[in-house]
Amino acid sequence: MEALERLYFRYFPEKMLGEVLTKRWSDNAVPVFATLFVIGYFLLQNPSFFTFSSMVETSRQLSEFSLVVVAIGIVLLAGGLDLSVGSVFALANITALICMNLLGWPVWASALATLGVGALCGAINGFLIGYLRIRAFLTTLVTLIIIRSIVDIIILRYAVQISSGFPDSELWFFLGDGLVLGVPFSFLVAVVVVIVWHVVLTRARSGWHITAVGGSRRSAYNAGLNVKFTVFMTYVWSSLLVSVAGLFFAARLGSAGSDTGFGLEIAALTAAVLGGNSLGGGRGSVMKSVLGAIVVLVLTDSMVRVGISGGISSMILGFILLGVVAIDVRWLKNRSKILNKVYVSPGYFRLGQAPDTSVDSGSAYALNDRLRDVSLIGHGEVEGPEDVIFDRADNLYCPNRHGDIIRFFAPDYQRWEVFVHIGGHPLGMAFDAAENLNVCIGGMGLYQVTPERQVRKLTDETNRTVLSVIDDSRLKLADDLDIAPDGRIFFSEATIRYDMHDWATDALESRGNGRLICHDPRDGSTRTILRNLQFPNGVCMAGDGQSLFFAETWGCRINRYWFDGPNKGRCEPVIPNLPGYPDNINRASDGNFWVALVGMRTPALDLMLRMPALRKRMAKRVAQDEWLFPNINTGCVLKFSPTGEILESYWDLGGKNHPMVTSMREHKGYLYLGGLYNDRIGRLKLPHADQTWTSQEFYWGARS
Repeated sequence: MEALERLYFRYFPEKMLGEVLTKRWSDNAVPVFATLFVIGYFLLQNPSFFTFSSMVETSRQLSEFSLVVVAIGIVLLAGGLDLSVGSVFALANITALICMNLLGWPVWASALATLGVGALCGAINGFLIGYLRIRAFLTTLVTLIIIRSIVDIIILRYAVQISSGFPDSELWFFLGDGLVLGVPFSFLVAVVVVIVWHVVLTRARSGWHITAVGGSRRSAYNAGLNVKFTVFMTYVWSSLLVSVAGLFFAARLGSAGSDTGFGLEIAALTAAVLGGNSLGGGRGSVMKSVLGAIVVLVLTDSMVRVGISGGISSMILGFILLGVVAIDVRWLKNRSKILNKVYVSPGYFRLGQAPDTSVDSGSAYALNDRLRDVSLIGHGEVEGPEDVIFDRADNLYCPNRHGDIIRFFAPDYQRWEVFVHIGGHPLGMAFDAAENLNVCIGGMGLYQVTPERQVRKLTDETNRTVLSVIDDSRLKLADDLDIAPDGRIFFSEATIRYDMHDWATDALESRGNGRLICHDPRDGSTRTILRNLQFPNGVCMAGDGQSLFFAETWGCRINRYWFDGPNKGRCEPVIPNLPGYPDNINRASDGNFWVALVGMRTPALDLMLRMPALRKRMAKRVAQDEWLFPNINTGCVLKFSPTGEILESYWDLGGKNHPMVTSMREHKGYLYLGGLYNDRIGRLKLPHADQTWTSQEFYWGARS
């Protein structure tokens, strides 16, 4: 039974499902499948529908319709609604025809006039909705009626003159029927517009403002955004895009009728919502609009070809819109519930028998009280000193949870200052040869602080895994680092799925969400060198210039990885089975290494690691603060040799001085202790240690 459970939780893609649901592009699944289904169905029903000539004509219609759908999608993204697009389309069409057929203007002047009329319509909508705060539905419904009335009046008066006019312009005919390498010119223009707006909405500040306003106008206002102007401009851009579509329509057909643009607002709104744009705002994209446009256009054209009348086809589109809106509302309401049920995806993991730590066991891990005599530095003055380190002047540095690097001044470490505010939650630290302080910051990446206190970002991303559903290029939880003799920085990222405060969820999964990364300051490159690690931590150079040690916290083991030399790329466990959860690793003065155990294993949790189904039920049904997760209330420090032999252990049995130990640093005969949830730094005298040894001189030599 256990074997079957192991296979199921290793290979069943439940984790992938959870990651897909977190992606914004997961909303595109419905329109993509709808597009493929509609195209496939009508291809089977009428193969001639997809002939070359038919595709050319359809692409012209698609270019015009896509511009209208993108226009209404932009308004929807900002939390608005534009029912006037059909009337603006008809007005743009009649404006272009009057300028060309009656007034005899050149094409460029006619195009500017058409766009100007469209911009004016959008400005009126935008002013009434954005600045006067009149409801979008009511406003655009009224402008729909008014603009449609203007179009009807113009048609009644000038229809004959427009129909009899015949502009003598090759450029005009090229706009409507011209081809570029066999592709309609209007289609190419629509593609360019779609690409530009995709970039604007996803990469430009103005696009982010539109999304922010659509998500929550009050929050956007509180954040300092000009909400009124942003809303105003969405309607201006909407009408401008619709007027471009009307211009191409006029050049293609050269006629005006009372039914031009009639019902276009329903078709465009259906396409936009069907594509995945939310009626509530804040969720949508240009590509979703285009996908919806393709589905609706193919559907409407196909209904015409099979003889379905306009009234019935409009009714069908209405029912489709109603169904899509219902699905959208239900999806928004239940998506988080579904995601909560499937996102946490425990894996099967079997730890070895925990080593005996009892006092009379004779084990190298045997309990003792050697940390009893620890003296305290900064007691009650620092919060969360996860790591500690020294500069060449013997000053002591530690991070705090407020995003600061604190410096305690030698020799007594009573006086301190905020060395630099860096943000986030600084974790592991290391000095390089130029005395720059390199820091891993949870949620931000790898940063560097110069001796002049200048903060600069080294990297916050790495190469993305080609076939990964997770966008693992961004760093979520960089936690510890060390520097090779040639200056390369090797650092660990504990997990690519969870933030720092969700470490218990990553422990619950125990799947291997972490990785080891190398940043080379010489060329600025960053690349991942090891993946699928169980909360990697504690990176420390082995001393041979070719390899390093690193800990896997939830795996309860310490590994050695060769990054250079004949064994390059090789990784093997050095201590495969620890009694607790290893954290930071650092050098000792006698050529060995220190490692902190942040907490101790328990038989119940070890057993649960072999029961992923039980852990999944616990994640669903039990409050997080009542989960069974790693015990981090008892910690210790171990010394081990390069071959993995445990040489010494230091415990604090009462948990009075250091209930948690996440790091330690040896410096001039003392061992200094840090703890992520502590409010102090510990200092322990090491009787047989080298009283002159410092890590700075060991790594980079004496100061010249």
